[in-house]
Amino acid sequence: MATFNVVIQNNTKASALYAHLTGRDDKGLVMLKADGTTLYRPTSPSDTLRPVQEDCGINVGGPGEQRTLTVPHIFGARIWFCKDKPLTFLLNPGPALVEPSVTNPSDPNYELDWSFCELTFNPAELYVNVSYVDFVSTPIALRLETASGEVKTVPGLPENALETIAEKLEEQGKRDSAGWERLLVRSHDGKRLLRVLSPNSGAVLSQGLFKDYYQAYVDAVWDKYRKEDLVVNSQFKWGDAKGRVNEGGELVFQGVGKFSKPSAADIFSCSTGPFAPGPDVSEHMLNIGARLAAALNRSTLLDNKEQPEGECVENYYCGGTTNHYSRVCHETSIEGRGYAFPYDDVGSCKGTDQSGFINDPQPKVLTISVGAPL
Repeated sequence: MATFNVVIQNNTKASALYAHLTGRDDKGLVMLKADGTTLYRPTSPSDTLRPVQEDCGINVGGPGEQRTLTVPHIFGARIWFCKDKPLTFLLNPGPALVEPSVTNPSDPNYELDWSFCELTFNPAELYVNVSYVDFVSTPIALRLETASGEVKTVPGLPENALETIAEKLEEQGKRDSAGWERLLVRSHDGKRLLRVLSPNSGAVLSQGLFKDYYQAYVDAVWDKYRKEDLVVNSQFKWGDAKGRVNEGGELVFQGVGKFSKPSAADIFSCSTGPFAPGPDVSEHMLNIGARLAAALNRSTLLDNKEQPEGECVENYYCGGTTNHYSRVCHETSIEGRGYAFPYDDVGSCKGTDQSGFINDPQPKVLTISVGAPL
């Protein structure tokens, strides 16, 4: 199957909803033109920040209206949605796509109300998920009909989710004075709540935000595993690895590698400091790092020394020091599902999915509701 259909529904109150499809195929960068069916392959510009040369804003219509897109094989793709007007995409030499940014106040899309979901469609399967890794704004819900007649869903966030998440983070900021309320982004005139940023994105706009937030918790974790083993199951060919903190203050997994103490920025990003990839970092180390980062975001390492197979969703985010943004996103989301940090798909094989994904080898129709659950 070379293509499949994506139906986009405008369930917002906006007078118009625009969609954009961006990604890559085996020939490079691709976008979908405004007709919703024709591929556009941008050429490399001679300078940076040059306009896209085709109209790639797909008008879905007003409230209650919908539009069907024809989607070819594509990977690392996003379907973007924006209320009232299309988003602005730019090109750098390569060509490389300059995507809308929530951490750059000078970005032409900064004052707009937009969101996205992520997908990959190849000969083996369709994979699609809703993501809160960078920010939360307009709710997105997914419903996939497969060729076998099965229906798979991710209900996403309720209609008033943005306001609910903002209120809960403001309350958390009053409780611990850690700065959670600084994740709220309003329009320049202060009249509209545009989005709520993740801690990772928020620290870009507010330098120093959460700088030492996890220090006491990480110190306690390191003290615990000086005295006993931490067991991390790879859920892959490597099986279990046992770790202990050595005299030099490093968490050592014998025969695999070692981790220094992570900062809050390392934990929220899951990709810097001891969790950073590199030429000397093995796949096994990255696998262990993903499971450590997930447990630190959820604050379960002090209570559970068998990661992640000993985990229980009900015990996530119970500590005072935890990723409260992720906690609130999951509390607010219907069924508690949706990526709220980069390794939110890590969990016990017997546990409940937290990441809000759908996959299937034979997709028929994917329906995406923007603004409200299906």
